[in-house]
Amino acid sequence: MRSICTAICFVPVFLAGCLGWVSPAAAQQSAPRPNIVYILADDLGWKDVGFHGSDIRTPHLDELAGGGARLEQFYAQPMCTPSRAALMTGRYPFRYGLQTAVIPSAGKYGLATDEWLLPQVLKEAGYRTAIVGKWHLGHADRKYWPRQRGFDYQYGPVLGEIDYYTHEAHGVTDWYRDNEMVKEDGYATTLLGNDAVRLIESHDPKTQLFLYLTFTAPHAPYQAPQAYLDGYDHIADPSRRAYAAMITAMDDEIGRVVAALDKRGMRENTLIVFQSDNGGPRSAQFTGEIDMSKSTIPADNGPFRDGKGTLYEGGTRVVALANWPDHIKPGAIVDQPIHIVDMYPTLASLAGASLGKNKPLDGIDIWQTIREGRPSPRQEVVYHVGPFLAAVREKEWKLVWKTTLPSRIELFNLAQDPSEKSNVAEQNTGAVTRLQQRIEALAREAVPPLLLQEAFGVTKHVLFGSVSTPQEEKDLEMQP
Repeated sequence: MRSICTAICFVPVFLAGCLGWVSPAAAQQSAPRPNIVYILADDLGWKDVGFHGSDIRTPHLDELAGGGARLEQFYAQPMCTPSRAALMTGRYPFRYGLQTAVIPSAGKYGLATDEWLLPQVLKEAGYRTAIVGKWHLGHADRKYWPRQRGFDYQYGPVLGEIDYYTHEAHGVTDWYRDNEMVKEDGYATTLLGNDAVRLIESHDPKTQLFLYLTFTAPHAPYQAPQAYLDGYDHIADPSRRAYAAMITAMDDEIGRVVAALDKRGMRENTLIVFQSDNGGPRSAQFTGEIDMSKSTIPADNGPFRDGKGTLYEGGTRVVALANWPDHIKPGAIVDQPIHIVDMYPTLASLAGASLGKNKPLDGIDIWQTIREGRPSPRQEVVYHVGPFLAAVREKEWKLVWKTTLPSRIELFNLAQDPSEKSNVAEQNTGAVTRLQQRIEALAREAVPPLLLQEAFGVTKHVLFGSVSTPQEEKDLEMQP
């Protein structure tokens, strides 16, 4: 498979009520446990939403961003499977072998069953847990499937890339409800929205809900209903037109979900988080099964360098927002580093859930950063640690290290150069040495990539940088 995914003031409660939000102390005393609706887009470019200045229409996401917080330094992994694993575990993927690429359709492995996942934590805390949409954390053995990993309900594809109308991958239907294959007509994005709405409509509001709504859009193949395509007939390039249509179609379904929460009386006590699983692809190597080598790659990551599958900001800094009425200040712009692993402890804390069955977390509770824009407790961002490529950020310094020959070291000051235009490694050798040492230490903790174990029988620890040929780099790491 080729696709180897401000500080707020303390004010009296009566005044806060007039302003539509309350002080942290009052919130901690009175806030009930929220419903959680966690929405993932697939391969969405950072720039490709209205609130980042795009001409692509996303009115419902724009409203959520305007009524909540834009998370402007939100980091995910550079590809699909690693990001989803990081969210589900609160741990970096190199700790359990999912750091390299995505699980291919022929892959037999999955997210380790000794990891205690977020839905399991929330279920034990009394939440009803549901996944509507893409999984991509193991498909060959049902022990890896969502219903076996803490979800009370499941609907959608178990693998990754599918045709939006046939719901097939490699000619095989990949569309399930509660472990049973479903054959039905319809556009995938609309079907996922329909199911999420039905789930909310039938939900008992007395029980907290965790809904993991994970769209396949706007991942290739670039397909959309004609009515949505017609709305972008001014875009000449067919790929960009279809991509834009897919995003607006997804936005409409998100709007329907929010409306269903309103109708059910659940909206005021629902935290909605939205993010992309990685940056938008900027190379045909990372668009998926469809051959885009002679076409325009439609995603736009704005000011950030490169895209999906790379360790630059364009591949890892993703569009994200959080919205919870009266608990997150409307219109907040949180320009503080947050990593996807942080959502596990943050959501668990908000849910009043007990931790302990999980393995040691890399994530940090960043609720006060989201809620108030306080400085993030996260001083380090681990982008990726693999056998051939790695990147780590410490405060403003970011090191990207390629160890295969010809090797390459790049150092960027993100505070001064978020677009990563200037490699300042030669002028800052102390920072380079310190970050290289940190990467080496993390690499010693890494589990060999499961992709290598399965494909090449690698069972021993893979030392960082131990590679022999460029072809091995291409076959095994797939950038990264």
